[in-house]
Amino acid sequence: MSKAPPPPDFQKVISAVRNAMGDIGKKVGALPIVVGFTGLAGYTLYNSVYFVHGGQSAVKFNAITGMYDKTYGEGANLAFPYLETPIVFDIRSKPTEVITASGSKDLQIVNMAVRVLYQPNPEALHTIYRNLGVNYPETVLPSLINEIIKAVIAQFNASDLLTRRPEVSLRIAQQLQERAARFNIIISDVSITQMSFGKEYTNAVEAKQIAQQMAERAKFHVEQAIQEKRGVIVLAEGEAEAARLIGQAVRENPAFVELRKLEAAKAIAKRLGSDGKGMYYLDSDNLMLDVSSAGTSMGSPKK
Repeated sequence: MSKAPPPPDFQKVISAVRNAMGDIGKKVGALPIVVGFTGLAGYTLYNSVYFVHGGQSAVKFNAITGMYDKTYGEGANLAFPYLETPIVFDIRSKPTEVITASGSKDLQIVNMAVRVLYQPNPEALHTIYRNLGVNYPETVLPSLINEIIKAVIAQFNASDLLTRRPEVSLRIAQQLQERAARFNIIISDVSITQMSFGKEYTNAVEAKQIAQQMAERAKFHVEQAIQEKRGVIVLAEGEAEAARLIGQAVRENPAFVELRKLEAAKAIAKRLGSDGKGMYYLDSDNLMLDVSSAGTSMGSPKK
């Protein structure tokens, strides 16, 4: 008679499974640590390098020691993550325009727009960031430009602002460069883009121009009248001299009158021949050809 197989020993099975799982857990438990360390190292390396592009400069702030006095130029630079923070500045020239209204020396309202090119001093970026921050143009330039424009305009009359415009622009530039240098801001160029005056002054200028035009017109009429008077005088003198010469010629040579009659008759005949469409018969009196009678009367002696 065969014997029945022994019942399974569940305790041994459970122990074997536990041993197998323990070996796998020991091998797998080290993998997350390796992966985590590798990721942390890569992230730290990635954030430790920052790039400064062309036309820019950077400064660094250290969480322990504060702001560095050194300026970092273009290219790749290093910074310790979580400890150092780079701040990048654009050091290229940028424009800003300020529109303001002010009073001139003769108390006229002047509206002026001034365009300014500025840039930060690359060697003093740490001072700018420490005192003014990244938005230093909005902090300094508007009030500074307004004040200087009003101070310069007050030194000129309204009419001088137009005729001496380059000098006005130069004075604004000089004073603005001097004041902006205190904040480590470089002013490259200053130009007046627009200038206008109040309505009252504009009306006064127009009225003055109209008055000047009317005065010039009256002067022209006076000169014209004088010239016409001189012309009449010269014409009268010429006619008197001509009459004197004709009288003298008649007295000295009686044939002079006959010559003039012949010239007049020739002109009348030529005119009638060119303009007339028919035939004309004129006596010698109409043609002034009574030369013989005229000559007889002129040649007869006086009694």
